[in-house]
Amino acid sequence: MNAFPEARACPPAGRRTAALALLSLLQFLIALDVTVVNVALPSVGAQFHAPAASLSWVVTGYTLVGGGLLLLGGRVTDLLGRRRMFLLGTGLFALASLAAGLAPGLPTLIGARFAQGAGEALASPAAMSLIALLFPEPAERARALGIWGAISAGGLVAGGLLSGVLTELLHWRWIFGINVPLAAAVLLSTPKLVPADGPRTRAGRLDLPGAALLTAGPLSLVYGALESAPWAIVAGVVLLAAFVAVEARTRNPLVPLSFFTHRTRAVANAATVLLSAALSTAFFLLMLYMQEVNGLSPLQAGLAFLPFCGVLFLAISLVSRLIGVLGLTRTALVGLAFTATGLAWLARLPDRGTYAVDVLPGMVGVAVGMGIGLLALQNAALHGVTEADAGTAAGIQRSVDQLGGSLGLAVLVGVSVGSTSAGGADGFRSAFLYALIGVTAAAGLLLAVRDGTSEQ
Repeated sequence: MNAFPEARACPPAGRRTAALALLSLLQFLIALDVTVVNVALPSVGAQFHAPAASLSWVVTGYTLVGGGLLLLGGRVTDLLGRRRMFLLGTGLFALASLAAGLAPGLPTLIGARFAQGAGEALASPAAMSLIALLFPEPAERARALGIWGAISAGGLVAGGLLSGVLTELLHWRWIFGINVPLAAAVLLSTPKLVPADGPRTRAGRLDLPGAALLTAGPLSLVYGALESAPWAIVAGVVLLAAFVAVEARTRNPLVPLSFFTHRTRAVANAATVLLSAALSTAFFLLMLYMQEVNGLSPLQAGLAFLPFCGVLFLAISLVSRLIGVLGLTRTALVGLAFTATGLAWLARLPDRGTYAVDVLPGMVGVAVGMGIGLLALQNAALHGVTEADAGTAAGIQRSVDQLGGSLGLAVLVGVSVGSTSAGGADGFRSAFLYALIGVTAAAGLLLAVRDGTSEQ
């Protein structure tokens, strides 16, 4: 029996495909803005006379605020309607992008990036739960999420290349300005392609204290990691502990703790944290290694990621078939194995390595692992969802993915910066080694509960 009452009246296949393309386009822009600022940061710093520590918030502010509020976004989606929240989040993202492109100074730019993250927190879980409703059958949902994930991953990869092109040929402001007309097109097309929300039968208050704690905790942890401030790390741990206490006592929690009694979803989300931390670190440090150690220009470094993008798309195209043959858990383990192999290769980076021998093989392994592992875990995180909790499940998955990537990036990049000698790669090797340990731990976690999840 179908778990989604709304799915009984699904639109025709052609309209659902068009709706998937529309939902994926916005997710492409959301993912694009995670990485598009990296190459442009020196130009931003030069214009605003900003130090590197302040510039880092242009990157992490977006992902941390977005990740911290995603659970609230998932809850709001369940309460107020998926299409409605998708439109609201898209509108906020577009306005924030315009503000970032026109920012007169760094504080305004950082504030606009925070607002972009808030827009993502509404639009992304709404889009993901809409896909789950539009494609209710497991096989077609896996294919739809694979397409959505491929386009999202393409945004991450395209960010570096597009940033280099726009910054060199036009101006860094265009990395944000390009979002505005595309988001406007999504706003105009959504009412025509995405079914209207049905009557809302659920009631309840929003857990604003929980949302505030979940946002402030990771922000504090990242600040502590980047600034070597132990007090901030302690404060972050306390804030996250307070979040768990609030969720256990409030009548309308962002995430009922009983949600994690579903073992498949709980394990998938825990493994996603570790895998996302490793993948975000690999992407960032490879871009840095190719520029600072190998001497590539920003545009050349972006072009060097094209094989990564091609392999990633190929891997994602195989996920639905692998899940059908192996099941969710075994498919996720295959992805983690490829990721671990790629990281092990990168953990031996020489001080003066070559792209073809020292970078490309590890990059390919990470790309295959990302395409297979993340998509399998994403499907597992939505296993068994119903109309009542589809938005919550999507919000949790996106939140752990993003917060795991942000926290891992802050910690492992801190390791890299702290142990890298002038012109050397010892810090890069250390960071990739720790990322490898994290991925191995994720695989161990899946193997430990395999008996309960292998049938999924």
